[in-house]
Amino acid sequence: MQALWMVLASFFFATMAVGIKIAAGSFNTFELVFYRGVVSIIFMGMVMRARGTPLGTPVPMMHAWRSLIGVLSLGSWFYAIAHLPLATAMTLNYMSGVWIAAFIVGGAVLYGHAERQGPLMATVLAGFAGVVMMLRPTLDQNQLFAGLIGLLSGMGAALAYMQVTALGKMGEPEGRTVFYFSVGSAVAGLIGILFTGLTPWSAVSWQAATWLVPIGVLASLGQWCMTRAYSRGSTLLVANLQYSGIVMAAFYSLVLFGDQIPLIGWAGMALIVASGLAATVLRMRTLPNTPAEEH
Repeated sequence: MQALWMVLASFFFATMAVGIKIAAGSFNTFELVFYRGVVSIIFMGMVMRARGTPLGTPVPMMHAWRSLIGVLSLGSWFYAIAHLPLATAMTLNYMSGVWIAAFIVGGAVLYGHAERQGPLMATVLAGFAGVVMMLRPTLDQNQLFAGLIGLLSGMGAALAYMQVTALGKMGEPEGRTVFYFSVGSAVAGLIGILFTGLTPWSAVSWQAATWLVPIGVLASLGQWCMTRAYSRGSTLLVANLQYSGIVMAAFYSLVLFGDQIPLIGWAGMALIVASGLAATVLRMRTLPNTPAEEH
């Protein structure tokens, strides 16, 4: 039953992505990262206070590095959501599982053990074949660029996973990790705003403004449910259930936004999911404690 927390987390993340896509009509990426961080700071601060979890940490630099990687991934994902069909942006971000497999293969090649990683290498190649199918040359240049940014968001998420694992091994509470990531998001967003400026509220639609608070709350709830799933459920089952978020995003994409994704795009999406599932099974033999995703 605990693994079902991952399905709930996927629902929160997919719904948050809906809010990002709507709010992106009025706010730029840095503003969205900033508002998401501020709301999450307040929400997680109340949660930590209620649980009696102290804010002090013995590993501030680890949190700083995790926040830097995570914010780059988060900003890239938000940009992709704003410029691509929701289902496409969600799938590219969930390429993180394939990226982790690619890192494992890269390490094996570096140390001369590539012959042991044949099956895992096949999943990596299949995953990137799916990307090519989704980002086929018929897309206009703006969408192609957004697709590459979305692909980078998945790479950043994979790197963030590894840092979250390191923090967990150091004994850091999950709530504290989420809190400091929220702080990093707010700071990075604010720095970006200094260069891009704030959108005048007179130019903001009521729909976009309405979503600002839910985006931060949904992100925090998604992380909370996801952490509970990974800490109490089967890691392999939970890692696979995260792909339910792509199904939910596809539903939102079709029903709410009327996105038109051709058959080859859906096929590429299915190939990425299949390769991600296969990579999860195979990499569990190498990384049995693959951590949860954070948005």
